Amino acid sequence: MRDWNWFIITADLDHVSKKRLAVSDPHFQSVAVTSYTRNDHRRVLSWISYARSAFVAAMQQPRPDVVFASSPHILAPVAGWAVARLRRARFVLEIRDLWPESMVSTGHVRAGSPTHRALRGLERWLYRRADRIVIVAHGWHSYFASLGLDDKLEWVSNSAEPADFVPRPDLHRPLRDRIPVTGRLIVYAGAHGPANGLDELLDAAATLPEHTFALIGDGIEKERLLDRVRTEGLRNVHFLNPIPKSELAAILGGADIGVHILADVPVFRLGASPNKVYDYLAAGLAVVTNCPDEPQEIVRGCDAGAAVEPGELSAGLSKIVGLDDSVLIAMGDRGRRYIEKNRSRTVMAARLQRMLDDLSADGPPRGWHRPADESGSPPGDIPGGDRL
Repeated sequence: MRDWNWFIITADLDHVSKKRLAVSDPHFQSVAVTSYTRNDHRRVLSWISYARSAFVAAMQQPRPDVVFASSPHILAPVAGWAVARLRRARFVLEIRDLWPESMVSTGHVRAGSPTHRALRGLERWLYRRADRIVIVAHGWHSYFASLGLDDKLEWVSNSAEPADFVPRPDLHRPLRDRIPVTGRLIVYAGAHGPANGLDELLDAAATLPEHTFALIGDGIEKERLLDRVRTEGLRNVHFLNPIPKSELAAILGGADIGVHILADVPVFRLGASPNKVYDYLAAGLAVVTNCPDEPQEIVRGCDAGAAVEPGELSAGLSKIVGLDDSVLIAMGDRGRRYIEKNRSRTVMAARLQRMLDDLSADGPPRGWHRPADESGSPPGDIPGGDRL
């Protein structure tokens, strides 16, 4: 980012590969977290371990002007708020999942239970204390408006950079060389969990045996899905292990169709900002999505595939696989142009830059008088720059 010094604190564990991450970039620090394999108390303990370790690491850095805390889980922003409060910094809360609504919709927390009420209270408490709330899904505006938070909202979508999705057969083995392919090559790249609704994708594969389905990724549902494929003899379905993002970007364009699918749960009807849709479009693939609201609007709006209702994925795929190659290529071209103009990382980075610049221009939090040394910079800060 221009005119900003930034520092990111991340967990040291890849929960998919279970490998500990070594970070050499001076802008990053990895902190220790505990591991988990299921959605039980050990996952919560991992959240707590990250919040504690991230807080300690952040307090050892020079005083920031802005603390930007993201919410893959709800305890990370608690650590961010504590650092911002103690270091007298602005607090930006980024919402990547609607907590606790996502846990209720996926069946991990019962609506109205003591846990739900406690999480709801923590959610509202964080919202009230944030200087800005960044949302990744445009459809969430109505949810936050109902809480009276319109004046704090900033929309910065997930995104993809089309230049990153150029096929590189010289560096990485093409997808079509990794599995036997007949008919159209239909790819799903992402998590294999309860929220992803991949049984509906296997249902579609069973109705389209003349076409090839590649599922790339991992998750707690993968073994069960593999068992189903073996039991039903779905020979046109192939599972691949997770592929590094740079390598995936270089091979994704070798498919014909990208599938974005989610389980039919209420929280997804409030809005979603799926990386998979942006990646497929950036790679020039026709896209089939069953997710209501924003994903459907994007695919329909740029005429880059088929947008269907939950439960209708087979019908959507059946329509797309029968199109001529030239039609699929044209869909992919339109999708790539849409991403480049509207949802590229370059476009979204500019939105984030403007928001942070405006926030820092407002000065420190109310009631705080910034101390200054002889250079006019706060003690411990880097003259001429801020730290994020």
